[in-house]
Amino acid sequence: MLNIDSICAGYGSIEVLHNVSFTVGRDEVVGLVGPNGAGKSTLVRTIAGLLPAKSGRLSVDGNDLTSLPGHERPAAGIAVVLDDRHLFGPLSVAQNLGIAERQGRSSGRDINFTMDEVSDLFPIVRERANSKVELLSGGQQQMVAIARALLLQPKILIMDEPSAGLAPKIVKDILGILHRLKSRGMSILVVEQNVGIVADVAERGYVMSLGQIVHEIERNSWANLLQDDRLMKAYLGG
Repeated sequence: MLNIDSICAGYGSIEVLHNVSFTVGRDEVVGLVGPNGAGKSTLVRTIAGLLPAKSGRLSVDGNDLTSLPGHERPAAGIAVVLDDRHLFGPLSVAQNLGIAERQGRSSGRDINFTMDEVSDLFPIVRERANSKVELLSGGQQQMVAIARALLLQPKILIMDEPSAGLAPKIVKDILGILHRLKSRGMSILVVEQNVGIVADVAERGYVMSLGQIVHEIERNSWANLLQDDRLMKAYLGG
C-alpha cells in the first residue's frame, strides 16, 4: 500500500527528515508517534505533496508518487487530514464536502463512502450542513475534515495529530470513528504525539525523533513501548 523509502525533506537548506522509511499495508492501521519537533508534520506534508522530497521514494500500490504535485495526490489515493484541517472556512459544510465528493467520484475508484454514510458517521455534517465551516468549533471542524477526506475515496487515510487541541469527549468520539473505519478494513496512518491514543487503534507503529525513525513497534506490542522508560524518556518526553 503506502511505502516510504529513504525520504529526505526539509525547508530550504534545513533538512528535517533524514532517510525516513516505513510502510502501511493494505487494511492496516499504523501509528507514528513522537514528541513535538520530531518531524512528524513535516513527514505528513511531504506525503501530501505540500513539501517536496529532496531524495527517496514514495509510492502507493507500487506507483511512484514522489514527483507528483500535491493537488494530484488525492486522485492517486492519498487523503490527508492536516493538523490545521485546511478547510474552506467561508464555505458551508455541504459545500466543503461537495467539492470532495465530486473529486472522489471522478477518481474512477470504487465508491466506498457516500454522503449519506459520512453523515451517519458524523451527525454534525447533517445538522450543520448549511453553516459556514469557520463558525464551527474545533471538534466539529475536525469531523468535517475527516468526512471530506473519506469522500475522496482514498486508498489510505492519513491523520496528523487528530487529537490536538480537542476536548477529551471529542477525542473519544474520533477514536470511535477510527475503530469503525478500521472494522471496514481501511488503511490508516495515525500521526500523533499522544501514544495512548495511537495504541488504542493501531496494530503496530513507529517512533520518530529528530527526523528519523528510531524504533519500530511490532504488532500488538504497544504495551511494551509504554513500559519502556528508556524510549518514553528519550523519544516521547515521558
